[in-house]
Amino acid sequence: MKPPENNVSAWEAAYLRFETREEELRKFLRRLRKLGANGWPKDAEVVEIFCGRGTGLEALRHLGFCRLEGVDLSPALLANYTGPARCVVADCRQLPFPDTSRDLVIVQGGLHHLPKLPDDLEQVVGEVWRVLRPGGRFMVVEPWRTPFLQFVHWVGSFRAARQAWDKLDALETMTELEWDTYEQWLRQPDLVRRCLERHFTVERCHIGWGKLMWLGRKPE
Repeated sequence: MKPPENNVSAWEAAYLRFETREEELRKFLRRLRKLGANGWPKDAEVVEIFCGRGTGLEALRHLGFCRLEGVDLSPALLANYTGPARCVVADCRQLPFPDTSRDLVIVQGGLHHLPKLPDDLEQVVGEVWRVLRPGGRFMVVEPWRTPFLQFVHWVGSFRAARQAWDKLDALETMTELEWDTYEQWLRQPDLVRRCLERHFTVERCHIGWGKLMWLGRKPE
């Protein structure tokens, strides 16, 4: 593993080398389009939580959204974002927004970092519900235990494979450093789905290639 730079943690260093910004941007655009973003109002007030270095915000801007905000707990990752969205350092269990003030909240790979399930998940989902207007949408993309994901981690258990492919090594490094929360998340899919669906009406749900891609809507 490369040593951390610019005072970022070991996990953040692995995240920054897992994908280039261009690769991540293409990935986020595919996800947004698959979940119907091309049909969402472009003047929607959008918040991405656990936004990291802000590539998801760039993807939203590419699709024509302009009222964008990002929230992350890491100042080091947010420092990598240079776009026009307003970004704030905050805990997503206590979002810094008024009630019923936003139209869309997005999370791509952040909920599985929560230290305590179900408590922390309930708190984040409750906060999302609080800040969304009636009819607002919540988009969730998170790791999910599928045969593909199990195969990837099996390959990653071989040192030679990690030495040959830096992307795989970065993924396995992140997994090792977040193992407790990652495994806690993967082994409780029913709990996760119940929490989401208790608050939101499901519009779309895709499971495959090691991901849950889920879109819910707050009742009118």
